Amino acid sequence: MRREECEDCRKKSESKHRCKGCACDQFRKLSTNTEVDLFLSGGTILEDLVFVNFDEKNCCAFFNSEREGGQLIVVDCQFVQAIGFEAD
Repeated sequence: MRREECEDCRKKSESKHRCKGCACDQFRKLSTNTEVDLFLSGGTILEDLVFVNFDEKNCCAFFNSEREGGQLIVVDCQFVQAIGFEAD
């Protein structure tokens, strides 16, 4: 295999979703300003978070915390066990 072909293979594999799991998939589709509760590995619960965005390069999901006066919360999607969506 030529070197150029190897580099093309590497680029293709890097472009696929690197962040795995149900929560990561949900964050990819989640609309900005959606209010959620997060249930993290280890039992921590983060309530009343407002979704800002999701960075697929590093698996970080960004939220504003309504409880902490708008504090920015950054969570690795791979450590989220469940997402609670606020009822309208």
